[in-house]
Amino acid sequence: MENLRTFLESFTQEDYRNKKINLHIHTVYSDGEGSPEQIINSAKSKGYKLISITDHNTVEPHKQIKDEILLSGVEFDCWFGYVFIHLLGYGFDVSHPDIQPFLAKNKKDTEAVLPRLFSFRNVKNLIEAIHNAGGITVLAHPACYWALSLDKLVKDLMDIGLDGIEVYYPYPNLRRFVKFHSEEEVIKLAEKYPQLIKTGGTDFHGKIF
Repeated sequence: MENLRTFLESFTQEDYRNKKINLHIHTVYSDGEGSPEQIINSAKSKGYKLISITDHNTVEPHKQIKDEILLSGVEFDCWFGYVFIHLLGYGFDVSHPDIQPFLAKNKKDTEAVLPRLFSFRNVKNLIEAIHNAGGITVLAHPACYWALSLDKLVKDLMDIGLDGIEVYYPYPNLRRFVKFHSEEEVIKLAEKYPQLIKTGGTDFHGKIF
């Protein structure tokens, strides 16, 4: 896991902003429109160095396809206290037994909003499972959570093992009206807690990447 941390920490804001790294992508295996093959081929044609397919509550794409630019990933729906969060996992063994209990049991749990709202995963146990499988955990689009204090939410998650925070995210395009905090708050939190890995991605759901 330490090598993975060092690897992800080597990327800069420019890597994410200049379309060289994208660690938040969905496919037909959850609520996206493109196949993993389409996404990977498109990313390669555009010169990406690294991407991660992070379908909701499933790792099926990573069981079907491997590629040098593809980092294993997933986006888990979880309740953490009264806050509904999305927890990204990266670089883990998708076949590790500790991960399996947290995965979706059917397709609805990967794409339909209502079933995903009833995803009562224990966040502490989930973070431990991802760590046991060799991966790291990152809080997705943190400005979107209805938390009275975003700082407290992040700190409480760090206390149970959170590794990173998604800093580079296109809020104006995707979450313009579903933001409870500002991008500036997220950046300040990332600066306040330098031990957090800073990641980013476009939350892509289309066909051609």
